Amino acid sequence: MHGRTHFKTVVFPFFLLFALLLASVGVIFMTEPGHVAATGAQHAQQSQGLTQAFAQASTEFGVPVPLLKALCYMEGRLSDHGGAPSVDGGYGCMHLVKNSSVDTLDSAAKLLNVSAAQLKTNLPANIRGGAALLRQDALQLSTNKTLPATLADWYGALVVYSHATTSSTAQMYANAVYKLINSGFTAQADSGEVVTLAAEHVSPNTATARGVKAAATTLPAGCVNDGKTDYPGAIDCILSPSSFDCSLASPCTYNEANRPTDYSISFITIHDTEGSLQDALNIFQNPSSGVSIHYLVDTDGTVYQIVPEKDIAFHNGNYWYNQRSIGIEHVGYDATGYQWYNAAEYLGSAKLVAYLLKKYNIPLDHDHIMSHGTTPAPTLGSTPNHVDPGPYWLWDYYFDLINQQGVDFPIYPVNSQTVVLHSSNEVTPYGSSGAETSANFNFFNLYTSASTQSALIPNASNGSDITDESYNVESALCYYYVTTASDAAGTGDTMYEIWYGESDKVNSSPSSQYMDGHLAWLAVPPGAGTPGYGTSIKLTASSPAIYGEPVASSTYKVGGTPTNAIFDSPFNMTISGTVWYAINFNHRQLWVPASEVTVI
Repeated sequence: MHGRTHFKTVVFPFFLLFALLLASVGVIFMTEPGHVAATGAQHAQQSQGLTQAFAQASTEFGVPVPLLKALCYMEGRLSDHGGAPSVDGGYGCMHLVKNSSVDTLDSAAKLLNVSAAQLKTNLPANIRGGAALLRQDALQLSTNKTLPATLADWYGALVVYSHATTSSTAQMYANAVYKLINSGFTAQADSGEVVTLAAEHVSPNTATARGVKAAATTLPAGCVNDGKTDYPGAIDCILSPSSFDCSLASPCTYNEANRPTDYSISFITIHDTEGSLQDALNIFQNPSSGVSIHYLVDTDGTVYQIVPEKDIAFHNGNYWYNQRSIGIEHVGYDATGYQWYNAAEYLGSAKLVAYLLKKYNIPLDHDHIMSHGTTPAPTLGSTPNHVDPGPYWLWDYYFDLINQQGVDFPIYPVNSQTVVLHSSNEVTPYGSSGAETSANFNFFNLYTSASTQSALIPNASNGSDITDESYNVESALCYYYVTTASDAAGTGDTMYEIWYGESDKVNSSPSSQYMDGHLAWLAVPPGAGTPGYGTSIKLTASSPAIYGEPVASSTYKVGGTPTNAIFDSPFNMTISGTVWYAINFNHRQLWVPASEVTVI
């Protein structure tokens, strides 16, 4: 929840001839609706190209190729995730699910007469499994047991396929697939094969979903679907003020407020639960826990509201940010996020955040939609803060989903002396794409010289902890650079020399979390860095101090830097008459007062 702390039908004889031809090339034909006769192990060959797999699954089950491609791309980035499940218990790019409430994995295995294990690791088989389920869903929806006549008419089958708890989430899932069909894509699979879906204008026939009911489910204790939430469609798990509001109860987990009248709502903070939905609710429904959250997003995209937006939830580990932010938890784990954050969860969260950005006029950027891991601890004694949602949360992909909900990206003047980072393997609005794998993460390492073979800068874990944020920076954030060089190790990376707040005393005796500004070399793979935005500022005061909050008190000094060090400031705020510049001092957003700054 807060992360870890370091953290057609043809007549005989043509039908017989057609079936024999299909069998001769290794295609399986339907013997009756919803049941498949297997023809051999050739269908399970992982070496089969994906483009061929989509075509054969389409021929076999009558599901349009564009639908299969878009679904495989949205759910799994054309990857099997190494055979690892999502947090929803979903496998492969078709996200065949097995959990306590849904089992499409075994259903698909039964339809294909293959093992569930095969569907987990064999991508062509997984695609066939998804196609078989879609066919079954479509036939069950049809009054005359025929498949949809057009691509647009598969909408209802997709709604069923989503197995979402609420109708709005299921429809959001189907809409996202059709958006991909309309936009098209070109992406590289794990095997290196390039898969293309040509853009095709299709308006989904939403009437085909009229008879679809949301998946039957029992809501968690303390939660009701009564429509009495700030966010339309959320499940109401709002805590009773008499038991949880600190003005009425002790112990307590939140403060009553009247935001945005008394405090502006300027930030969204993204968290993960480090446990299941029920694990998280057990904590938030315990007044002795001392923590709370506004919203909780489950793996199927369902949104639960815990605290009203107007009130101050205790979620950031930094009360100044708590006063000015809305916190959103996501069921998942920071260290293995590539296995856990599935498409429905991203979609549900993106729709929620789009609503919040519009409501509170918050910019669509990573400086305002923050990680818990980029939120600073307020004091030196509480440094470092948490690290969730971790190195595998796909920020550019996430922001693109929010943008698709009708929120424009802000247009900032380009600052050519800054670099903004993007994971080169992500599905992004910048044209790159790839699979969510253990090699695809959004942390970029820092080195002591212009070579990735040199030592990492001083850090808390000696580089052994993937969630340690003391030797790396996060994607979708800007940094001022002094100069660049090609990686002397010959990787093709570009090395950017930046000012960075190093944890150079963390391994000293006595240990200290105080961060000192030093020049360090940031390794950026080809295509992962573009010119950024923001104001370049030079810290011209004598012994400039860095603050965990924009509050003029020595209590909040968490670092320092040499005079004339230069940083990028994405925005500034006036607090109690003092102008404060936000800077990315290390992995975190920190603050310097205007009195220390010269704008360059």
